[in-house]
Amino acid sequence: MAQLSDDCFAFGGPMMSVDEAVGLITTRVHAIADLETVALGDADGRVLARDIAAPLPLPPFTNSAVDGYAVGNADLPQAREQALPLDGRIQAGGVAQAPIKPGHTARIFTGAPMPPGAETVFMQEDIRIDVSGKIVLPPGLKSGANVRPAGEDIPIGHVALRAGQRLRPQHVALAAAFGLVRLDVVRRIRVAVFSTGNELASPGEPRAASQLFDSNRFMLMAMLRRLGCEVSDLGILRDERASLAGGLKQVAGHHDLILTTGGVSTGEEDHVKAAVESVGSLVLWRMAIKPGRPVAMGIIGGTPLIGLPGNPVASFVTFVHVVRPTVLALAGSLPEPLLPIPLRAAFTYKKKLGRREYVRASLRRAQDGALEAVKFPREGAGLLSSLVETDGLIELGENITRVEPGDSVGFLSYADLL
Repeated sequence: MAQLSDDCFAFGGPMMSVDEAVGLITTRVHAIADLETVALGDADGRVLARDIAAPLPLPPFTNSAVDGYAVGNADLPQAREQALPLDGRIQAGGVAQAPIKPGHTARIFTGAPMPPGAETVFMQEDIRIDVSGKIVLPPGLKSGANVRPAGEDIPIGHVALRAGQRLRPQHVALAAAFGLVRLDVVRRIRVAVFSTGNELASPGEPRAASQLFDSNRFMLMAMLRRLGCEVSDLGILRDERASLAGGLKQVAGHHDLILTTGGVSTGEEDHVKAAVESVGSLVLWRMAIKPGRPVAMGIIGGTPLIGLPGNPVASFVTFVHVVRPTVLALAGSLPEPLLPIPLRAAFTYKKKLGRREYVRASLRRAQDGALEAVKFPREGAGLLSSLVETDGLIELGENITRVEPGDSVGFLSYADLL
């Protein structure tokens, strides 16, 4: 398990900015040391544990980039077209039986190895065949055209994949191109997830008239799995300090991270803070973020705990900005900063100075062809429909106080957040 000291998140001062919170996480959370080996087909989404240097060049041999006709540079037409007799035929996966003869051309296909003596390929669309059956080549083609040299993509020995890389399909493809069948990766981060609140019922269980079905827990578990975590569903803990404290202490030694939702505000029935303090230590973050100001982080027996707000939109937004970097840091992942894409606002909005806000928005194509963002018509951190019916979040920085139609704003697509 990841073991942290009780004061590793200690932070004094006023409300913490989002950047301060992320910086605190990435510098003070230490990656777990446990590794495992997985089959190549199971590597997507995992964090690579060791650098991978190219065991062979890519491509491993010089080959044709097109279907066409290979020639030696001495036979490249200069001022006028030139007719050459055909000598040989090389298919992809085949081998040239002999070097190309001077004054001849060879039929070659995409991916086929270049025959000895050939340096250039004419595309089949650019040649013609004369009445005698000779291949008529046009002038003007440069030496080496339409040829992929060995190692053009990646030379042998080059570090092509680095430790800490969170593997995506394109990285898996590169490992496959090297002929690798198994990769060393960081073991999955083990996260215990539970909700708090007497007002919640789990889907499939009886729901009292005054209760809501718990949606946050399932949203958070899905988001964690997209980050490659191994998730333990601990259900719902009721609003009772001893019960909360016991549940937290029981799971702390068996997980790398504890994630809760609800009960982190300052109301009389918000018991997470007191429960954590009774079995560990907690620094209550009051992040300068909307939605999602009440966020808690603490340590129980060396295991970090993050308590997210109970409103689903606030829980979603703070997961992205607090839980996501924590999980990546625990896994030893290379930084994956969220980079908003600039586009045009199609709405008016006011906000407070010194606080970062996230506005749910949909994208549309304006009459001039530009992409613009349309704000969801209703406010409220409890509106799940606002996450379902939009495409992402508009990020409004601390120094922004107003947005007018036509202003440039930063957009974070939901698809890029995990």
